[in-house]
Amino acid sequence: MYGPGSSIWLGKRRLWRHFNIFSGFSGPNRGTGAVGDKQEQAMTVRFDGRVAIITGAGGGLGREHALALAKRGAKVVVNDLGGARDGSGGSATAAEAVVAEIVAAGGEAMANAASVTDFAAVEAMVEATMARWGRVDILVNNAGVLRDKTFAKMALDDFRFVMDVHLMGAVHCTKAVWDIMRDRNYGRIVMTTSSSGLYGNFGQSNYGAAKMALVGLMQTLSIEGAKNDIRVNCLAPTAHTRMTEDLGARLPLELLGPETVSPGLLYLVSEDAPSRCILTAGAGGFERAYVTITQGIRAVGEDAPEQVAARFDEISDRTGEIVPEMGAAQGMIELTKARQALG
Repeated sequence: MYGPGSSIWLGKRRLWRHFNIFSGFSGPNRGTGAVGDKQEQAMTVRFDGRVAIITGAGGGLGREHALALAKRGAKVVVNDLGGARDGSGGSATAAEAVVAEIVAAGGEAMANAASVTDFAAVEAMVEATMARWGRVDILVNNAGVLRDKTFAKMALDDFRFVMDVHLMGAVHCTKAVWDIMRDRNYGRIVMTTSSSGLYGNFGQSNYGAAKMALVGLMQTLSIEGAKNDIRVNCLAPTAHTRMTEDLGARLPLELLGPETVSPGLLYLVSEDAPSRCILTAGAGGFERAYVTITQGIRAVGEDAPEQVAARFDEISDRTGEIVPEMGAAQGMIELTKARQALG
């Protein structure tokens, strides 16, 4: 979800001064959304017969995801605690309102007000879904909260709570559907990460830590789920929701509707979805982020610290960098350098 923690925040003021994208920006795709003058013929993305659970779907991004999935044939569980932006309070009203929209449009949906921090409640939600529709094909971990403060001023309870909602909430929901997906040899799961986690953002150490932890969770689950066709990805959105209401008039919020993000989500949970992808999305723009490793150097001996310092630019050189297929790749790169040095 996009909170003031997305890259677009940048201290609330610096983004447009830094990028100045509305004063003189030009590029090959401006105004058309096309790559050059060509548009590839897109396949139709449908979800007929699929069942999707979307957490935090009572408003903002989650609501748009739910409406978009239902419009394309999915049966949708609209989960939302109905609390305030900081996680306080709760009501099923928000989820029920989205279900009413889906049903009015001819779709099928059910509301659920479980807190994702309560594993027993999450299990009950999944059991109710199975009882009604007999399957769970898609899980979108979208629920989140904000409790922003600088690290110096942040209470540990606020740090822990944000981690509990974003990270453990996603763990609870994923754990509750994992064996169902394994048994069916099919599953599509999306973790909602953020540029605050990928790149950091002032005043959001709790949010950023939780969002980057979701990337690590996605990386491992995509490996473990591969043999059962469970594809796991991350979505890093930029959108104007109640999480961004503090921005006021500083940003062109009319361009940042959550509906501009959901097309990326639909692809990530489709039958032809990738896996281990970090897709960034906002204002109709879609990009892909990677966690890479450089080729680096080998430094040993008493002066190894000095070698690292002297050759740090070489260590940082991105020429030949790779996206490892799993964590063991780091060790293989380092052992290869050692073997080469030893002949």
